[in-house]
Amino acid sequence: MSEKRTIDARGTFCPGPLMELIAGIKQAEIGDELEVLSTDEGSANDIPEWVNKVGHEVVGTSEAAGVWHVVVRKTK
Repeated sequence: MSEKRTIDARGTFCPGPLMELIAGIKQAEIGDELEVLSTDEGSANDIPEWVNKVGHEVVGTSEAAGVWHVVVRKTK
């Protein structure tokens, strides 16, 4: 059964949010979704770029009140 986890990386700067996502992906099961919360606008570009490079899936990216929400699904 897939799970959804939240990685709260608010207040850190790149590559911090990405590094926290990488650590979370290593512990996740295939099909799990991880939502990264980041106040670093660069995460909105850096995280999807890395996800596409390594073959996982970006489910969605949005911004609300200065916080970026990047949702990623582990595919392999």
